[in-house]
Amino acid sequence: MVGHVRKGRVYKSPLAATGVLGIENWIKDDFPDLLWPALVLAEHGNDSIRRFVKWQKAVQESLAHHGEVAFVAESLDGRLTHLAGLAEKFPNSVGIVVSEADRQGLLSAGVVRALVSYPFRPAPWLVGDIEVKPPAQPDLDLIRDALLSVLRGGHREALIKCLRTWSAVQAGTFSSDAQMIELLKDYPGNLDNRAAADSMVRASWGAHKAMVKFNDPGYFDEAIKWARVFWGVNSMTSRCVRKRAVENSHDGRTEPDDGEPAGNIASAAHSDQAEPTSMSVDGENLRRFTMDVMSSFVEALETAPAHLYSNERQEVISGLVARAGRDLIAVLGAPDLWCLEHGAHISRMLVETKINLHWMARQDPAIYRQFQEYGAGKAKLYARISDELPDDARTAGFRESIDELQRLSHNHDVVDHRTVDTRDTFAGGKSIRAMAEEAGLLDFYRQAYSLSSGVAHSEWWSVETHAMEPCWNVLHGMHLIPSLSLNPGGNVELAGSWVEQFYSLAREGLGILGTDEDAVTAAFAWMNADDDLSEAPDNEGLVS
Repeated sequence: MVGHVRKGRVYKSPLAATGVLGIENWIKDDFPDLLWPALVLAEHGNDSIRRFVKWQKAVQESLAHHGEVAFVAESLDGRLTHLAGLAEKFPNSVGIVVSEADRQGLLSAGVVRALVSYPFRPAPWLVGDIEVKPPAQPDLDLIRDALLSVLRGGHREALIKCLRTWSAVQAGTFSSDAQMIELLKDYPGNLDNRAAADSMVRASWGAHKAMVKFNDPGYFDEAIKWARVFWGVNSMTSRCVRKRAVENSHDGRTEPDDGEPAGNIASAAHSDQAEPTSMSVDGENLRRFTMDVMSSFVEALETAPAHLYSNERQEVISGLVARAGRDLIAVLGAPDLWCLEHGAHISRMLVETKINLHWMARQDPAIYRQFQEYGAGKAKLYARISDELPDDARTAGFRESIDELQRLSHNHDVVDHRTVDTRDTFAGGKSIRAMAEEAGLLDFYRQAYSLSSGVAHSEWWSVETHAMEPCWNVLHGMHLIPSLSLNPGGNVELAGSWVEQFYSLAREGLGILGTDEDAVTAAFAWMNADDDLSEAPDNEGLVS
């Protein structure tokens, strides 16, 4: 980690080490507050920004008699929460804001329908006394287009963020250096300077926001509250979409290809079948049953309201459960691995996942972001280690693997902010045993994890019993020699205990997340009400 500042086993870039660098997601925090202008530009194009500028000027002139020029200018930056603050301070501004918006065509039927699909939005008076209604497909399309347009193009983003600047300019409260003024005097019409001006606008917008937060840490609390509502409502009005679904729709496919269900967990779901999959005593249905549990787990998450604003918690919990399910499904397809020698990693992984889930549930919610950032830092470290190999040792596709690790580090291309923590775990180096003790799972750890861990780490007792056998030549002194006999595997009882533990993980994960009970019940309706798994103990059977 050359060029990084080291503190213990933590490495930070010089900029990150200053402690003044803050990385924020303006889309998650600020886009909902700027939804109105984003919708207008998505519907009418970039030139409609001029309508907002005219609207700003007209409203400022109508409210000039209040003598609060700077406050009014800041309130007309496109933020819904600022409009709400303006109305609270000057009640007569409501009629003026709405009438001038109507005059400029900023409240079309499409924009209004999209806005009224969100309850508890700031400044509800902007669209009149209209009852909140679930969005129709055209409304969802407009909202999606508004979001995509700022994600795909920096110019659209800059136009929306420049609303504050234009409002201040018209109010006579704007001040800046000569370079910025030169760039903005013919913006956005001057195509030669547009890219530079866009960058200047976005940077100054972020700097101004940081200054405001420094002076008043709670200034954007209402915006954040609204953002949580916005993203939460989206989870209820639209479903998750996978890449394969988009690709299938593009090539006209509506059904899986022949043979595809074997690699598609969702295909194992029993929502359309009368009889549920049962766990037969001979292990015949273990893999299919596990795929059904996995599919139902995902279904429950995707049909229940989700916390899309603070999404790290759901991502980490669902990701850990999904990883456990995927590993288990793969192993259940190979009965030779159903034994302690070759399947210890499954037992170990299931125990570790349970301990992680329960320990993190007891911590501050920030632990989930910490878990993700620890992993992103490791991806950055692995990318740098891989890049140390000389050119003659690099195979085809090597560069792509490094690029993928760099992507997974979620580091900025220009601003190196990603911290690399080389301590043993994401919890500041806290051992899995210590986490188990704090989570009240120490006995579970001792009885199930330690033994499997010994096998995974090739402790001698495990090597001796699994990989060695005594030489029967008495002249050799009864020494041990490598065994050529493979473990027959096929331990249905052990494999069944793995499946029971995964089912337990899936239900515990949904419980920790507080997933809507109706969604969980519907997703697992294919199971028998008296399923023995619901009574399965959490700390037995893993090392049978």
